[in-house]
Amino acid sequence: MENSQQKPREKFSSRLGFILISAGCAIGLGNVYRFPIITGAYGGALFVIFYIFFLLIMGIPIMTAELAVGRASRRSIASSFQTLEKPGQKWHLAKYLGIGGNYLLMMFYTCISSWMIIYFFKFLFGSAIIENATAENLGVLFEQTITNTPLILLATFGVIVVCFGICSFGLQKGVERVSKVMMVLLFILLIGLVVYCLTLSGAGAGLQFYLVPNVESMQKSGIFTIITAAMGQSFFSLSIGIGSISIFGSYMGNDRRLLGETVSIISLDTFVALMSGLIIFPACFTYNNGVTADAGTVGAGFLFTTLSSIFNNMPGASGRIIGTLFFLFMIFASLSTVIAVFENIMSFWLEKTKLSRIKIALINVLLVTALSLPAILGLSVWSNVTVLGKGILDLEDFIVSNIFLPLGSIIYVVFCTSKYGWGWDNFHKQVNIGEKGMRFPKWLRVYMTYVLPIIILFLLIVSVI
Repeated sequence: MENSQQKPREKFSSRLGFILISAGCAIGLGNVYRFPIITGAYGGALFVIFYIFFLLIMGIPIMTAELAVGRASRRSIASSFQTLEKPGQKWHLAKYLGIGGNYLLMMFYTCISSWMIIYFFKFLFGSAIIENATAENLGVLFEQTITNTPLILLATFGVIVVCFGICSFGLQKGVERVSKVMMVLLFILLIGLVVYCLTLSGAGAGLQFYLVPNVESMQKSGIFTIITAAMGQSFFSLSIGIGSISIFGSYMGNDRRLLGETVSIISLDTFVALMSGLIIFPACFTYNNGVTADAGTVGAGFLFTTLSSIFNNMPGASGRIIGTLFFLFMIFASLSTVIAVFENIMSFWLEKTKLSRIKIALINVLLVTALSLPAILGLSVWSNVTVLGKGILDLEDFIVSNIFLPLGSIIYVVFCTSKYGWGWDNFHKQVNIGEKGMRFPKWLRVYMTYVLPIIILFLLIVSVI
């Protein structure tokens, strides 16, 4: 009854829009700054090989399953499982994990996105350029910035208002139109920054550190650590498991098979991750005598300390210009994810209420702002509040990345392969609907049914421990 009352489902105006928006959801801040660092620390090219291998055996089948559930149901995480499950089954309870994960992600991600905006203006107007800049004194500037509660709250509120405002215009007129422009600009900035950094004097040494297997690093870290790190990075970089990709499957047409679309999305995500290293390492080896961040501790602060000190040490006005363009690139990377997740939240409300997009946006602007307060205050007045040694923002990040994403992915995979769920036959038929694109092979059934859930469960246990 609920489904019959739904308005006709919106669709993307073009395949390009679907690919760019879905890739924008997958391309996140952690993928941009964290991937190059752990690549360099864990053996360079060897890590990249393992990373791509796990994208193939984990990322592709999980993302394809999530897209299939979305397209077959034409619903968001709110009712997609309920639409496809058999009478009496309880798969629809996964909606609480999914929507909870989306809100929890935005509780800290909008805050971190605000840092990118603040630092864009700091470099644009020169306040981030200081005399004799080092990672240490820029760390003091970063600490002063994130503990400025009124500033962070205002910037976070701005992120929330703008992104929900875009979603309120609808899929084609809002989300697709704006995201396509942002993603195109993101790629232009990325390529421009890469070209510039490859001309730096330390580019050769940086590329060798980044892309040539380092035996010493491999021996120091251990092959098991490298493999598990590559497995975790390949999985967590795609934002799969909480329905934020499935929503875009629900807006797809039936003209193309899903495997090829998945490969296109993951290829763009991987391209951005790899290219980011071509910016960071040549710059580090030219102006910072190599990389000073440790793979086990590197966080978003790396952008505002080590990397900002590199921009400061560039000659003349080049550092200010490159720093401004870099943080503009980071704004596009962060806001593309926020818009994608907000669209999932928007669709959830559209299916569960009779409210318009504008009313839903207004309600959620207030709701997400309130929910983001703990992460914001956790940087200043609540900085002494810790759980398991983690501050509020880091704890929220840990729960989403290390628990919700892998747990949700297991649910999607088992639902698509088990006879007690939607089932393999229905899944396999759905992914191969369309006349264009790659076919999803039948021989993957055994792997997806019995092996892939165990791999994800192993990753869940390892990442929590």
